[in-house]
Amino acid sequence: MSRKFRIALAQINPVVGDIDGNTSKILDYLERAKDVHADLVAFPELSITGYPPEDLLFKSSFIEANQIAMECIMEASKEIAVVVGYVEREGNLFNAAALGYSGNYIDTYRKMFLPNYGVFDEERYFKKGSSCPVYKINGTEVGINICEDIWYPVGPTSNQRNSGAELIVNINASPFYAGKREDRESMLSERASNHQLHVAYVNTVGGQDELVFDGATVVFDCNGHIVARGKSFEEDLVVTDLDMEMVPELDRTNLFFDEKTVLEIGSPRKVFVSDLNTRMKREPLKSQDIAANTEIQDIYGALVLGTRDYVRKSGFSNSVIGLSGGIDSALTAVIAVDALGAGNVVGVGMPSRYSSDGSVTDAKDLSENLGIEFWEIPIEPAHESFTYMLEEYFKGTVPNVAEENVQARIRGNVMMTIANKFGWIVLTTGNKSEMAMGYATLYGDMAGGFAVIKDVPKTLVYELALWRNQFQSSAPLIPQSTLDKPPSAELRPDQVDRDSLPPYDELDPIVKAYVEEDWSYQDLIDEGYSPDSVKQVISFVDRNEYKRRQSPPGVKITPRAFGKDRRLPIVNKYSQF
Repeated sequence: MSRKFRIALAQINPVVGDIDGNTSKILDYLERAKDVHADLVAFPELSITGYPPEDLLFKSSFIEANQIAMECIMEASKEIAVVVGYVEREGNLFNAAALGYSGNYIDTYRKMFLPNYGVFDEERYFKKGSSCPVYKINGTEVGINICEDIWYPVGPTSNQRNSGAELIVNINASPFYAGKREDRESMLSERASNHQLHVAYVNTVGGQDELVFDGATVVFDCNGHIVARGKSFEEDLVVTDLDMEMVPELDRTNLFFDEKTVLEIGSPRKVFVSDLNTRMKREPLKSQDIAANTEIQDIYGALVLGTRDYVRKSGFSNSVIGLSGGIDSALTAVIAVDALGAGNVVGVGMPSRYSSDGSVTDAKDLSENLGIEFWEIPIEPAHESFTYMLEEYFKGTVPNVAEENVQARIRGNVMMTIANKFGWIVLTTGNKSEMAMGYATLYGDMAGGFAVIKDVPKTLVYELALWRNQFQSSAPLIPQSTLDKPPSAELRPDQVDRDSLPPYDELDPIVKAYVEEDWSYQDLIDEGYSPDSVKQVISFVDRNEYKRRQSPPGVKITPRAFGKDRRLPIVNKYSQF
């Protein structure tokens, strides 16, 4: 009879700081894992505290509460081994994984590679671990490590394999961006096949401020083949049986590193937990669907989950959105309805003297298609009052963007007043292309609580809208006229975006290269982009950093979003031309 190891991976949606709530959820999933007679259940990185806890880690009471919760979970580990992410304090703080078995705390693994780039700043809080334990659990040699640890070809995984590990359990809080899942799975497949062991990867799920965690838990066999995959963007308990007889005997003539490297990575050690239970009889598991989402499904799923969790975890139930009849507000409204339900979304049309009849009609049609309440509040009376108030001081000047932006600021005030009155949250509608170029108005269309499509380039806005119109809809939700009309802020007669911006199919690739990939002016010119367009984009991106710093948070879906991902001084004199 082959030696099987049943592993359960609990991709849960914790709330940062809600230690009691997170612990309750962990205990619930622990019982579910017991019900399927799993040998081990693993929970994500820092699942007790939620990820990232940031400066909550400086609060002693927070650390103590997390420690008490860990001990409670260990006590509940009867008849099963449990791995849970928590903060260990032993002089310093460690990003750690506690192992419990049979109601007892057994040991702790400390994360060794602490990411300190992009959205990560773990070196601010944690010290690195120095030990690579391998645990014998139900007769199987199991190595436990945490997130970044497995990304290194020579690291804890290779150390643990050289110590006899047959299975690596890697616990994660790995944020989503488009294309990351494919890179991650390729890396995990390589680790499994190169080291000839099974790899079980459990990831947290949910939104936290600007970050979204996609779940997408996955298990690879020792040949690098996927044998189980969790759902994307929702909680799941992934259970699979691993054939440990597949794992070849360790070839000690071909180890992964020398003694010097061992010391650099961390010292190996063996910990006994339990022998093979030959008397346990378990029902075979049902076959599982391991199909993956398309990239557009993943992006849309991230936007929906990020919006839902930000609104709900912040304590709001209802949202309000300014509907202009344009594509950006239309997509934002559709995402909001998918995230929160039609009864929790109100659309507000605020036509001005420059609004086209079609824009008003499109906003109403969208609201009807979505089943949301629609309020029409013309801003002309306020616009006239502003014009009159400023007339004396603007006399003799040529009207410019200041007068145009009065309209946007009136709308921002209307939206915030409505939200303030009813305790709702304003969802703003600006996209990444606009945020890059400063094509947004401070205290106007930027006013709000959450920027749903802040990291979505304009060209992708259209792709998502077209996809959503075709997905699970008997009829298009977004009116075709909204998709067909030229983008316009409608702040002056016959205004369209292309009057002041390069075409979006030219603009977006330049923004991506400059913002996400740090291409220089010369790099872009060498690639064949128009010098005038490149100069305009770089100039506008650089000079509008102050504006973006005042924008609400929004869902991160690209490798580098504006915000924590990209940290440039607001005041600086560096120029490439």
